[in-house]
Amino acid sequence: MERPASGRIILHVDMNSFYASVEMSYDPSLQGKPLAIAGNVEERKGIIVTCSYEARAKGVKTTMPLWQARKLCPELIVKKPNFERYRKASRAMFDLLREFTDLVEPVSIDEGYMDITQSIRTNPLEIPALIQDRLLEELLLPCSIGVAPNKFLAKMASNMKKPLGITVLRKRELSEKLWPLPVGNMHGIGDKTAEKLHSIGIESIYDLAHGDPVQLKQLLGVNGERLKQRANGVDNREVDPDSIYDFKSIGNSTTLSKDTTNENEINEVLRKLAHSVRVRMKRKEVLASKIFITIRYGNLKTITRSRKLANPIGDEDEIFSMAKQLFFTHWNEESIRLLGITAQDLVEKEGALKQLDLFSFENDAKDEPLLKVIDKINQKYGNQFIKRGVKGEREDDQSPGTSFNKDFLRE
Repeated sequence: MERPASGRIILHVDMNSFYASVEMSYDPSLQGKPLAIAGNVEERKGIIVTCSYEARAKGVKTTMPLWQARKLCPELIVKKPNFERYRKASRAMFDLLREFTDLVEPVSIDEGYMDITQSIRTNPLEIPALIQDRLLEELLLPCSIGVAPNKFLAKMASNMKKPLGITVLRKRELSEKLWPLPVGNMHGIGDKTAEKLHSIGIESIYDLAHGDPVQLKQLLGVNGERLKQRANGVDNREVDPDSIYDFKSIGNSTTLSKDTTNENEINEVLRKLAHSVRVRMKRKEVLASKIFITIRYGNLKTITRSRKLANPIGDEDEIFSMAKQLFFTHWNEESIRLLGITAQDLVEKEGALKQLDLFSFENDAKDEPLLKVIDKINQKYGNQFIKRGVKGEREDDQSPGTSFNKDFLRE
């Protein structure tokens, strides 16, 4: 790939089978074996989170039920997720990437974008090759890297060769490398969107790139226009290192060990979820203006309900109380398989303006003497010197659940 006279050189670094690779880096005896990481290994709800390429060769796939994976691959080695181990490996990975450029944008625990336009001196391919080699040698972690003039094409390129691939995708190569692919293979298009596109005769990315913009907008709204641009290799988004500070919601959900209609068990699960959400909200110093719940029944029917709040909340009891109200208002009394709580419309705690009313004033007034003491100390020694807390509360939430986001990358 020649160095462009103008324009950008963007990398998308995508770790290969990240959780499985991290486990192999800790236990080399697992190298070359069919390995799967799955939640709730002992129970019926066990689902494959990720698996090694040796397991994939046997037909094992992500999100596949564990019983099905074992049927396809009887010799499958299954391990429970160790998220703290994966967080540690992710931090090390991103620290290594930042040695090459400050313009590193984490997307998730195992992938990120880099803008190396200002970092290159000779051949632009030397940097991705060096990154790949160092990740493998120093962290024992394989990756694939896409090299392109923008984020979308870099993301598409990184998927073209796995594991340990380095793929260059230039705009002039779209007709050869990108357009022949099924439209469902395009980043940003899920199964439902692909079905809609199929309904108007769009089967390949070529079809999308040359689709009628009016028809696409009628079908998909503004996203139709955006996807057509992407299919034509147009993406002006910059690599933004500060994107990890952007957040709109904090949520957690958990699948119950067995379907239940027991109200005490349901309340216990809601309480644990409220605690998990509250701890993460406290870490980000935000309050929620809206509470959203997810209910999945034993027949897999899923409903969501939400309520806008008069005043932003962040207390565990308040989150639990609102989630409980929503649940028992909308529950049809059939057995429950999954529950989730999400705090939405987040506002920074320090900047939140609370509208005191007759119902909340009394509780707030009780805290006023304590708040005045804290305020005096902060005025003397600086803001944030002391904050209110709950005795015994752990900042490193260990509550069970299926949620995993980029919170730890900010630390």
